[in-house]
Amino acid sequence: MLIFLAPRIVLLSVPKTGTTALEEALAPRAEIAFRSDPSVKHLNLRQYLNRIQPLIARQGQAPFETVAVIRKPLDWLGSWYRYRSRDGLIGHANSTAHVSFEQFVTDYLRPKGRPAYARLGRQSEFLMDHDGRIAVDHIFRYEAMPLLVDFLSQRLGRPIELQRKNVSPPGATDLEPGTRARLRRELALDYEIWQAARHEGAATAPGAR
Repeated sequence: MLIFLAPRIVLLSVPKTGTTALEEALAPRAEIAFRSDPSVKHLNLRQYLNRIQPLIARQGQAPFETVAVIRKPLDWLGSWYRYRSRDGLIGHANSTAHVSFEQFVTDYLRPKGRPAYARLGRQSEFLMDHDGRIAVDHIFRYEAMPLLVDFLSQRLGRPIELQRKNVSPPGATDLEPGTRARLRRELALDYEIWQAARHEGAATAPGAR
């Protein structure tokens, strides 16, 4: 999470959506940066509203606007799967090195009893307020990163150059048609947010202010 006081911008860090590269480029310009500890770096909207907003809000000043990135759900899971297949995790409970993507997604969709490697939340949960609304002000598609960079460049008043960071290793991410359809059904809200998120020709995600 990066907080910019003058332009009143809070950049939330949804895991596996390219935010590490943004943080590398923008952290020196942020007045407040949560970067190292994942439990702090990846504070979701509700945690921000509870813990951080009361500390930075000032009476009489414009409210902060929240910004986040969302990735196409299938690609987001594929990135997690490949990331957990890296050599450094082999032998650990959350390694996917010896698990197919089909099995990974099937286990992820279990209502309970998921193995460690498939214990992930949902992007939509990260973006919800306490009333269950998708309440981030500006949501951009991962695939429209140049649009987000332009937006932040304008708000911060200076150009931004990104380098690729925290890239997942290559790996096969094929799914059976039935599993793909089930994923689409069960992550319908995530797909809805992604469909409506800012990209060329789109405005805002559903529920965003």
